[in-house]
Amino acid sequence: MKLTSPAKPVCRLLPLAFLFALFFLFCSPSIVFAEEQHSLIDGHSHDEIKRGERFFKGLLPFNFKGQSCVSCHNLVPTDSLNWNPSAIAIAQKYADRDFESFQASIKQPVGNKLTEVHSEIELEEADLKTVKAYLDNLAAVGPQPVKPTINKILIFLFFGLLITWALLELIFFRQIKYRFVPVLVLLASLGYQGKVLQEEATKLGRSQDYAPDQPIKFSHKVHAGDNQIDCMYCHHTAEDSKSAGIPAMNLCMNCHVIVREGTHSGKFEIAKIVDAVENNKPVEWVRLHNLPDHVYFSHAQHVGVAEIDCQKCHGQVEEMDIMRQDSDLSMGWCVSCHRETDVKFKENGYYETFMKLHEEMEIGDLKSVKAEDIGANDCMRCHY
Repeated sequence: MKLTSPAKPVCRLLPLAFLFALFFLFCSPSIVFAEEQHSLIDGHSHDEIKRGERFFKGLLPFNFKGQSCVSCHNLVPTDSLNWNPSAIAIAQKYADRDFESFQASIKQPVGNKLTEVHSEIELEEADLKTVKAYLDNLAAVGPQPVKPTINKILIFLFFGLLITWALLELIFFRQIKYRFVPVLVLLASLGYQGKVLQEEATKLGRSQDYAPDQPIKFSHKVHAGDNQIDCMYCHHTAEDSKSAGIPAMNLCMNCHVIVREGTHSGKFEIAKIVDAVENNKPVEWVRLHNLPDHVYFSHAQHVGVAEIDCQKCHGQVEEMDIMRQDSDLSMGWCVSCHRETDVKFKENGYYETFMKLHEEMEIGDLKSVKAEDIGANDCMRCHY
């Protein structure tokens, strides 16, 4: 008679229990805590800072029913353009100013937009001082980091643990009665990891939909869309230079020497332009479109010679409040465009030397000329 150990069913569950324990230990966001940072600056106590934070977030006073400060002035970055200055931007602006200046900006605002949005704010002076204490502290220590969440890397590692368990079960443990179970787990995990590796390897060096925060909230929708400012007015080097260029602040002042208040943003953002010009301070814009160092690209060739519209590469810029990278700028994307795009060939003096192609078009043997027909896809055009 064969005796079965009573501990065997428990042994079968031990590998799975071990894997799930590791998963919840490393992947559960509730395990990770962000330590609160507070500093005592300019005589502000911890209680003052916390009380000011509650007023800023609308938690005080208890019978408060209006819009809180944080409903307009965000503490964390947002996906859409918030025309109001962020909490950290306000904190940094008024960190070196006295309370009277801060109070005046709220109680006696300058500008139509600010007057409109601050008209219903009712805070006692003592409470407003705690808000200033909170913002001073925010300027000193910065915003609290966003708590980590489960992402693809952690899920990828979890499936790696499943693969390890499946292999150990098939080779050593052999506790699962139905052998197809670890086989399915192994194949499914390998399939998921293979898919992730393929996707991430494809994305290496690419930044499609990249939309970084800029030091000044500039909306292409307002300028190029609503006001219909031509792209070449600001990016005036695009037709003749490798780079489209970033407009100097003095160019912005051609309009903003008169326009000092935006319809959406009020005076806060435009004041940054004025301050940069008057105090000769460079604005550190964040570069959006980046190509690898081994790739050569010229705006003059595409915009000046080929007369390609900006939207062909950059998307519907006139509809973007926050500028983002519309295309992936991969080699395949460039090569496909060269194969599909008809060149403005006949009346373009740049292509006069292509006599054979002109003759073929005259006699009707050639209906159109693609970019690749004149060497656009030759390796040495972009990699030399």
